[in-house]
Amino acid sequence: MTVTRFAPSPTGYLHVGNLRTALFNYLIARKAGGTFILRLDDTDPERSKPEFADAIQRDLEWLGLTWDRLERQSDRLERYAAATDELRERGRFYEAFETPTELDLKRKKQLNMGKPPVYDRAALDLSAAERDALRETRPGHWRFLLEHARIAWTDGILGEISIDAASVSDPVLIRGDGQVLYTLASVVDDTDMGVTHVVRGSDHVTNTATQIQIMAALGHDHPEFAHHSLLTGPAGEALSKRLGTLALKDLREQGVEPMALLSLMARLGASQPVELQDSLDGLADGFDMSHFGAAPTKFDADDLMPLTARFLSMQPYDAVGGALREAGVPDASAAAFWDAVRDNVTTRADIAVWWDICQNGAEPAIDPDDQTFVAEAMTLLPALPLAETTWAEWTQAVKSATGRKGKALFQPLRKALTGRANGPEMAKLMPHLRVIKAKG
Repeated sequence: MTVTRFAPSPTGYLHVGNLRTALFNYLIARKAGGTFILRLDDTDPERSKPEFADAIQRDLEWLGLTWDRLERQSDRLERYAAATDELRERGRFYEAFETPTELDLKRKKQLNMGKPPVYDRAALDLSAAERDALRETRPGHWRFLLEHARIAWTDGILGEISIDAASVSDPVLIRGDGQVLYTLASVVDDTDMGVTHVVRGSDHVTNTATQIQIMAALGHDHPEFAHHSLLTGPAGEALSKRLGTLALKDLREQGVEPMALLSLMARLGASQPVELQDSLDGLADGFDMSHFGAAPTKFDADDLMPLTARFLSMQPYDAVGGALREAGVPDASAAAFWDAVRDNVTTRADIAVWWDICQNGAEPAIDPDDQTFVAEAMTLLPALPLAETTWAEWTQAVKSATGRKGKALFQPLRKALTGRANGPEMAKLMPHLRVIKAKG
């Protein structure tokens, strides 16, 4: 069975970069009829917060990315301790004592000598007495002893990958304060939970190489890995500084439709064009990892509102009934009102804007040159209530009385009634107008 996972750390809010990883893993599982796990990587007790864990779940639920299992790494500390015991027994785990400052000095010295900044394994040469003496002055951290051989795998996006383990520092798996780090916890969880496919950002390629060796040291095969490209801004600039404005909670508050966002993210960076879908099943059916490339992927938040508007215009009345009721539209009028405004709403909040115009009137937008014309036209407007035929009948009467035609006829009248130069088809909107301020 196909098993995937999304494993965010609850140390902040999800953003579009996180969403890309979550969505790819979700679609792989759903397309194969497999299992999608939400795993909260919360081994950092200081930075992991319950409010962020709750926010992650709210964001995924808003998007419809429902999980089959929820796991928390903080519940599995005993399992990680057992795994570290195995690694010690197999001679693949060793204690080191360098401080961050000492490690930084070593790296700078290596770089000055033209060497890669790889940990020199000095801790392996310490005697038992030296280790005991160091423990009296500082906590030790634990590193995994890499075998200096090439680590190779076939990546689902990047193709054939081969990394020389000698070019990589032995990874720290347990910090001096005893905190189990991502590299070890992820390996143990992926193997214990039967994860078959791992999709994550290309910044994790080196992590993947070391994790493959750790899995082998614990007697396990590794899952299939795929590393998607990282997102950039529309001009290729780093997106990290902008992620504060691209948190999923902020996009939700701005009125972005979930399927508009998901449709964009499911094709961003692929050779296939973005195709607006109205269901996750549709996205899963058309999802193919082989269409994605390694090049940085440009993300432009400005694309989201046009997609949201397109998505809403496609929706039948039943799909927006809740938003219409929240806006105060009576059920008897709702279907006809939606038909009138559907092509002129960008977000669901715009439904209330148009209903307010209809019920409470709009401040007329009348150009100075049109004031006399509009005043005369208003004397010809029938009394309320209006009908769908009113617009054609009224504009014909105004045309006959004033001689105006085309845009010079229609545009000033639209602006007088709605306060806007653009909007719904006036014939459909007229029956819903209850207050017309231009009549004075």
